Amino acid sequence: MSGPGFGDVEDVPEEWKVVSTVRHFSARVITGVTDAVVMPDGEVVDRDYVVHPGSVAVVALDDQERVLLLRQYRHPARRLLWELPAGLRDVEGEPLHLGAARELAEETGHRAGTWHTLVDTFVSPGMSDERTRIFLARDVSPIPAGELDFVRRHEEADMPVVWVSLAEAVRRALGGMIHNSQAVTGILAAYAASADGFASLRPADAPEA
Repeated sequence: MSGPGFGDVEDVPEEWKVVSTVRHFSARVITGVTDAVVMPDGEVVDRDYVVHPGSVAVVALDDQERVLLLRQYRHPARRLLWELPAGLRDVEGEPLHLGAARELAEETGHRAGTWHTLVDTFVSPGMSDERTRIFLARDVSPIPAGELDFVRRHEEADMPVVWVSLAEAVRRALGGMIHNSQAVTGILAAYAASADGFASLRPADAPEA
């Protein structure tokens, strides 16, 4: 019997039977869960994971093909990481591209005139159900100070922002100098998509599969 072929390389929804669920804790953002899952051979095994609301991120490119990066302290990693503007899907019913635009404005003080869906990923599917959509934003411009109506707090209070050429960002990602998964994925995806001038990208409001 032959296995999957080239045409079968597409992720599809699938859900194996769960016979019990234990919720260990619920925090401000995440919930820790153990499901007892029935394997194909009938054995029941525990699978621990984190329930997460999901996230969005933005590769913002200027007219010189520079990408906007910011640096943020990430306590679990014990590192200052260079990242894309990003945030939680924490506004019920908000279209993802509008949430991404809000994060771009709040974290960097910029807005964009052209938006596309760049790439969709599960951030760490072996331990979390978090999915992220990374957008490509172009025609980027600073927001006048008088139009900004939010206050950055905690880790976001003092985040340096830099513009780095896309080619240099790729070099730094492949060289182990940029570690954030959204940043690495978004930078490499944007570099690949630039080959055809971004013509093959999906619209900003493309549905998630």
